[in-house]
Amino acid sequence: MASVRNAGWLALLLPAALLGGALIGQYGFGLYPCEMCMWQRWPHLAAIILAFLALIMRSGPVSRLLVLAAAIAIMVSGLIGGFHAGVEYGWWEGLTSCATNIPADGNMLDSIMNAPLVRCDVAPWSLFGISLAGYNFLLSVSGAILILVMLAGQRKDADHV
Repeated sequence: MASVRNAGWLALLLPAALLGGALIGQYGFGLYPCEMCMWQRWPHLAAIILAFLALIMRSGPVSRLLVLAAAIAIMVSGLIGGFHAGVEYGWWEGLTSCATNIPADGNMLDSIMNAPLVRCDVAPWSLFGISLAGYNFLLSVSGAILILVMLAGQRKDADHV
């Protein structure tokens, strides 16, 4: 069960780090998210919750199933990131118009006029030519595959015992 537990820790820490980095970028550095950026955050949040529940349970088939579900959620976020990166690089068009959050507790016109315009097809930041969505794709997909490999390896070990 050590491999399921390690996979659970990876399924918790990877999306927590990626989601934490996105929030630091947003609130610390003014990298406001577009609609597709927000789409990538929800599966990470789901993965964090699923992995946390799996780690609380400690062992058993339910824990394994929760880690598997977390890996799938991480993969979904990564695939959304891959699609978003393709939109940013101009490989294809996005599915949505760009959006921004408008608070409901104030003057809507002022909120609209003062809200930052966040375009889905423009990367607000990149490193080595890779955007944040591209890094989410690379890290999430490879992390999800690693979690699945860890779970598969544990399954093989259990079959041989």
